[in-house]
Amino acid sequence: MSANSRQAVLDVIEQNRDKAISFLQQMVAIPSVTGDEAAIQKFVGEYLDALGLEVDVWETDWEKLKTHPGYRPVARGYEGRPNIVATHKGTGGGKSLLLNGHTDVIPVGNGEGWTDSPWSASIKDGRIYGRGSCDMKSGVASHILAVEFLKAAGVKLKGDVLINVVIDEEVSGHGTLDTVMRGYKADAGISGETSDLHVQPACIGRIWFEIAVQGKPAGIQQRYLGISGIELGNKVVKAVQELEDHRVATVKHPLYPSAIDSLPCIIGSFQAGNYPSAFPDSALLKGSIGTVPGEDHEGVKQSLVDKIAEMAAQDPWMKDHPPVVRFVGYDAQASEIPHDHPIVDLVSKTYTELTGKQPVISGRQGAADTRFLNLYADTPTVIFGPGSTAVMHSNDEYVSIEDYITAIKVMALCIYDWCGVED
Repeated sequence: MSANSRQAVLDVIEQNRDKAISFLQQMVAIPSVTGDEAAIQKFVGEYLDALGLEVDVWETDWEKLKTHPGYRPVARGYEGRPNIVATHKGTGGGKSLLLNGHTDVIPVGNGEGWTDSPWSASIKDGRIYGRGSCDMKSGVASHILAVEFLKAAGVKLKGDVLINVVIDEEVSGHGTLDTVMRGYKADAGISGETSDLHVQPACIGRIWFEIAVQGKPAGIQQRYLGISGIELGNKVVKAVQELEDHRVATVKHPLYPSAIDSLPCIIGSFQAGNYPSAFPDSALLKGSIGTVPGEDHEGVKQSLVDKIAEMAAQDPWMKDHPPVVRFVGYDAQASEIPHDHPIVDLVSKTYTELTGKQPVISGRQGAADTRFLNLYADTPTVIFGPGSTAVMHSNDEYVSIEDYITAIKVMALCIYDWCGVED
């Protein structure tokens, strides 16, 4: 490979900084809350087509998706919400690389708590603000522009590059699962999820649950004859906290040295009663559990069931009226690839080459679609993206412009080296 050719790629990226910034701003300005991804996918699909790539745009067959073991129940289907794979065909003889990212974002309400509109894509202090700027339109943009700028620099790749842009990640990950079901795979993959430019061979899992408790009804005047769902619910909260304490003390993983950060086991929602002047005889608690790679996913669920049963057995009311534990909603397994896999080494080496710094090798403290690529597509995938996991899903979400530009450069040179180039 030619050092001059590699430098030419970096020069093109520098010359097109303004274009890169503008492109991300256009993406951020398109509202794309999960379920409403049609406009952003149309924009991305047309942009990829204009680059001369082979663009496959399709809508998920919900009934077919339900037959896959990786499917999790969702409330709505996928009409008008297409997935995309754009292929830049190589000349042959090189390794293939799949670049994965999602364009759906979490809700913004009415914009309360935001300094500007969530879709402003405004620039302040070297940052682009707006919902999705961090999670993860900047990652998607870095993939697209890396390929565009390689082409602009006249680089002819040997291996294929597949740019995979999906929907529904925030709810299920089914966009990536359906990509796998459609037959797409590669010798390796890079996910542009939020990583603070850390190199992450692993991601945690996430299990949503709900616990229903039923007390004893009573009239408000004779409330002392009833059993309060609020009081019972508080005992459930305490039991869940005890489970977290146990998990933090006993579950270990080298990429997750801070277990308290990586293994949240919490009640995030507590609803009791239904009227201000009525006795609250029932409650519904909802929460989630974080898991790390190597854990028995179903075993972790059972540990929650066992803990609630243990607590209930010691309560004079709940021993005969036990809470009901259900696992509903988001359900993602933890996943990892070997820390010394060639794609991990390449991203690490490229980051050092461009920044002069050693990368942080860590586990992502959030679930990621890499689980589907690793488990079902034989496509070992590492996470590397410009957004910050600490900033994602927050009001005034943002991405650093410098981190974004760095990510484009890292992606471009990783593609260059992984896929190989014609002399």
